[in-house]
Amino acid sequence: MNFVEARLAKLARNGDRNAFAELVELYKDKIFHLAYRMLNNKQEAEDAVQETFLRVYTNLHRYDENQKFSTWIFRIGTNLCIDKLRRRKNTYSLDAEMPDGEGNDYYAMLPSHEDTPEKQVIVSETQEQIREAIETLPEKYKSVVVLRYLHDMSLQEIGDVLQMPVTTVKTRVHRGREYLRKRLEQEVHVTI
Repeated sequence: MNFVEARLAKLARNGDRNAFAELVELYKDKIFHLAYRMLNNKQEAEDAVQETFLRVYTNLHRYDENQKFSTWIFRIGTNLCIDKLRRRKNTYSLDAEMPDGEGNDYYAMLPSHEDTPEKQVIVSETQEQIREAIETLPEKYKSVVVLRYLHDMSLQEIGDVLQMPVTTVKTRVHRGREYLRKRLEQEVHVTI
């Protein structure tokens, strides 16, 4: 358990606004990346960050100091994103956010190796296919895949965040990976 985070949470619970501001600073980018990866929409991700910190602030009295603060805040953020996904499940918009190359997506954080323009195009197309495949994952697989592969969480940490047994997490990671593999194989066959 991170002692600094536990101390900040305790101070924030007792009304220390500076301590809460430090917690926000520590987690705002992490929660944004989680939300953006799950929702694939910058505005919704920003809203999810604000809602997450609002819930954290109003529920600090419920935080159990025996658990990691990161697990608690990721659980709140993940649950908010899952709720948003459920609400928008069958609603599509012609004005939906398109990748605009602003560097706000998770692929932009990958290290650059200055490949040839042709290779850059191929890599870009592949990344777009992966992003689209992740977007089509059923929500029960999407959250575990995002936490596992894009946030590099262990199966135990994911179980803690989503409040489910590690065996369930393991199964969902496996099924999510299989879903992505099949989806990407279909993509390859369609484009050839």
